[in-house]
Amino acid sequence: VGETGLDYYWSTEYKQQQKQSLRAHCRVAKAVQKPIIIHNRESTEDMLAIIDEEQDGSLTGIWHCFNGTVEEGQRAIELGFHLGIGGVTTFKNAGVDKTVAHLPLEKMVLETDAPYLAPTPKRGKRNEPAFIKYTAQKLADIFGLSLQEIDETTTETAKRLFGIS
Repeated sequence: VGETGLDYYWSTEYKQQQKQSLRAHCRVAKAVQKPIIIHNRESTEDMLAIIDEEQDGSLTGIWHCFNGTVEEGQRAIELGFHLGIGGVTTFKNAGVDKTVAHLPLEKMVLETDAPYLAPTPKRGKRNEPAFIKYTAQKLADIFGLSLQEIDETTTETAKRLFGIS
């Protein structure tokens, strides 16, 4: 269905319109049985509340650029969502790596957010899909697995989520 969500970072002037839009996208996703990609910035409580209200067992998707707490990640997973793991996980002081370590790898997918949020050691540069290997390696380090195991697990998760055989 595409990326949708709530963003209160720059302005809260249009909160109600954003919430209406998110609800509409959730309903479209359920109607067409496709996942949504949730954008969340400074809006976690409202986002999770709306997902909870809209969840009828058929709503699924990805929390794009997950950088929440362990509890928020668990709540999203309980609501049928997966966690998008991107370059922020590699940032030294972001703390996302410590959070992700307490959440199930089987509920994670790798993402780039290109051209933004390039992973370390490419931080500050224009992000591109080729840099996903750095995020994957960080997950391998976190979970004590090989790069191949991370690749296989996250790829299978993405295939299941998006219905790719």
